[in-house]
Amino acid sequence: QVQLVESGGGSVQAGGSLRLSCAASGYTYDTYCMAWFRQAPGKEREGVAYIDTGGSSKDYADSVKGRFTISQDNAKTTLYLQMNSLKPEDTAMYYCALRRWSYVCWSGSYTYWGQGTQVTVSS
Repeated sequence: QVQLVESGGGSVQAGGSLRLSCAASGYTYDTYCMAWFRQAPGKEREGVAYIDTGGSSKDYADSVKGRFTISQDNAKTTLYLQMNSLKPEDTAMYYCALRRWSYVCWSGSYTYWGQGTQVTVSS
């Protein structure tokens, strides 16, 4: 059974940084797509960053490009999201997600989801 457990959320002032982590276990794919999504109150869930663990290609939402970085550890068991220059509009619940590999990780639905970790950015 695939399990994704996020951590690292918290409260920070605008301009600050946080690093989210997602511990992944139980999957059997050799290569796969992983992503970070977020959902703010009253808003739809949006994809923030994507990584193809086969070729390590990465994609980002325009709203976070240049500020957020997605990465994995060498064992590919932990996914990270380094968030710099945080803005109040980054406030949301952040979710880690995983699915079978495809050429385009930023498109399509994800199969497995974590419980989420809250990020709050104050002005």
